[in-house]
Amino acid sequence: MPERGAGSSVASSAADGRRTRWDAHRVRRREQIVRAALEVLAEAGPEFGLEQVAARAGISKPVVYRYYSDRAGLVAAMGERATAMLLERIVPALQADVAVLPRIRMSVGAFLAFADESPNVYRLLTRHAPDGGAGVARTAEEIVARVLAAVLVDAVPQLDLDAGVVEVWAHGVIGFVQKTTEWWLEQRTVTRDELTDRLTTLVWAQIDGLGRHHGVALDPDRRPARRPDLRYPAFTVLS
Repeated sequence: MPERGAGSSVASSAADGRRTRWDAHRVRRREQIVRAALEVLAEAGPEFGLEQVAARAGISKPVVYRYYSDRAGLVAAMGERATAMLLERIVPALQADVAVLPRIRMSVGAFLAFADESPNVYRLLTRHAPDGGAGVARTAEEIVARVLAAVLVDAVPQLDLDAGVVEVWAHGVIGFVQKTTEWWLEQRTVTRDELTDRLTTLVWAQIDGLGRHHGVALDPDRRPARRPDLRYPAFTVLS
């Protein structure tokens, strides 16, 4: 009997090993398909076909359906990955240990660079995501809003700003920059660098105006000392 128990243990371990390898294979295959789909989206636009994705990934169309039962599921996964790609650019810029004005410029520049280099991928986030993808985009917006709120508190440390004011401002800035970016992608009346400078000026004007409203003159090039009581949101890349 002990010997049979030992054999069962070995068989169970082997089964667990096979399951682990299979799970890892599935993860790699899903990543391969999503990566290929984003490449096809960038080139062909939102009306891409799954046969194009399969060809780019070097697999058959039925294999795509084995991992994503329909196009909506694949687009939702693409939205998650695109959102992670965007956050990887924006959040480190917002959290950079520099003065507030260059921090704003770095963040705006990172956002515009992503939209400019991958306009179809950017549009996936703002226009074409199904319900699941839209939920991921909203989560990303909340992450950026929390970091923006920390930026505002950094910029005006003399004021005990009302949390409601900070929240409204952060979400307002996100909407302002996003809608301006969508307009710019269609019109291109200024260069990306020019737009970065103008958006930076306008966002800083809001912060400066808030300070002046409370009788505080702000130095845009002052490197703020981060408050020990202020919690900076942690950033984790979405899987």
